[in-house]
Amino acid sequence: MIDFYLNGQRQQCRDVPPDTSVLELLRVHLGRTGTKEGCASGDCGACTVAIGTPDHSGELAYHTANACIMPAHQIDGCHLVTVEGLARGDALHPVQASMVDCHGSQCGFCTPGIVMSLFTLHESQRRAPAPLTPQRLEAALGGNLCRCTGYRPIRDAALCMSDYPDTHPTWADDPQLPADVAALAHDATRKNSAPNEATGFFARPRDLAELRDLRRRLPKARLVAGATDLWLESTQQLKSLDALIDVTRVAELQRIDETGDGWWIGAGVTYRRIEPLLEDAYPAFSHLMHRFASQQIRNRATLGGNVANASPIGDTPPVLLALDATLRLDGPDGERDLPIGEFFLDYKKTALKDGEFLSAIFVPRPAKGRQLKVWKISKRREDDISAVLAAFAWRLEDGVMRDVHLAFGGMAGIPRRAGATEAVLEGQAPSQALFATARATLRGEFDPLDDVRGSREYRLVTAVNLLERLRLTLDTDNNNNPAMEVCLDAYAH
Repeated sequence: MIDFYLNGQRQQCRDVPPDTSVLELLRVHLGRTGTKEGCASGDCGACTVAIGTPDHSGELAYHTANACIMPAHQIDGCHLVTVEGLARGDALHPVQASMVDCHGSQCGFCTPGIVMSLFTLHESQRRAPAPLTPQRLEAALGGNLCRCTGYRPIRDAALCMSDYPDTHPTWADDPQLPADVAALAHDATRKNSAPNEATGFFARPRDLAELRDLRRRLPKARLVAGATDLWLESTQQLKSLDALIDVTRVAELQRIDETGDGWWIGAGVTYRRIEPLLEDAYPAFSHLMHRFASQQIRNRATLGGNVANASPIGDTPPVLLALDATLRLDGPDGERDLPIGEFFLDYKKTALKDGEFLSAIFVPRPAKGRQLKVWKISKRREDDISAVLAAFAWRLEDGVMRDVHLAFGGMAGIPRRAGATEAVLEGQAPSQALFATARATLRGEFDPLDDVRGSREYRLVTAVNLLERLRLTLDTDNNNNPAMEVCLDAYAH
């Protein structure tokens, strides 16, 4: 049973198949059709809803999610807010009123999702007022496409929504609601996993011990966390997902443990939660977060999922390879740590043994003088899959390059480092001649495939050019050349 609040009203949905999405639950099971289906892949944002969960102060904090690729069972113990829940009678919510007055609604199909993204921004402003900078607006609305291209009035609506009186929807007038949702969330975390053969398996273990047991009892069940990739098998390939083990409530997988050498990041930790850590430790890595996914995706997708998925075009594995990350695997024989370079074996094939799962990723603390650059090439600048992604780490010691790590995605069947090219640069002073040799070596190290995102030759030329960009970066840093800085900033993405 899925026990949750919808726009302030308690809902209990029984016998819901495991591969039901939040969007399907709303539109088909509950008849709430205000939330629209657009792409069914988490790209357009038409289906955006707000998920409320209790924070440390007992208040409800809201974040956006794509309802089309969110498992319905994961709203158990939450407060789900849709566009139907915002107005009170004829009194529009400030977000809706500002959208109307600023002519932010065009055809209207995408509008419900846009309104819900602005609603969560409005809620965050109500709780902690801060300037609505272009960066904040871009982050809040970056996951919503307006097919009528009405972005300027939508931006205007965002900037003036605080000028409207906050009449509050009916459910927000209930002072008991946060406590009721908190009690429901507490009960949800205490539920035992009880697979139901009649409707399929959707089990929700609470700790590693229970997860190990479920993996033993249900060896063919799929693990699911953010579902931002897995759910495409349902919406795009029309596959049945009738046996799922949801790891989002496994306590140990939600931890970030800091050590003297770095951080162990639980495999269930979302990108949104690790953004502050990366912003402080590895700004180039943090910047990538905003390039590869919208806020709706970052609110739910996990670093562990991106690694375990083992896609050759996953954005974070090349960065983790460049940083010498370590993976912690867990299973029937206990824990074992593995360098990430030994994890990827072949296309979609990893070193995981039967019954094993990824439990944590160790990201080392930046060493003194060590640099990281991450450059992504995609058809769209943001919210798109990579054609090529390069992650370069190094340090300069007495004018020569040390600890050179060059990692690529999109260049082979797995994300991997360019070992031969690294050897050319290691221990050498950067120069045009040295990098000419390195580029020739790199071209011979990979044999990428042709696909819709780029031809083999395009990928080779791109990778070689990114290595040249590294040389220009080193030259800029050494000579402090402002003109070259402008040139690099204008480099095609």
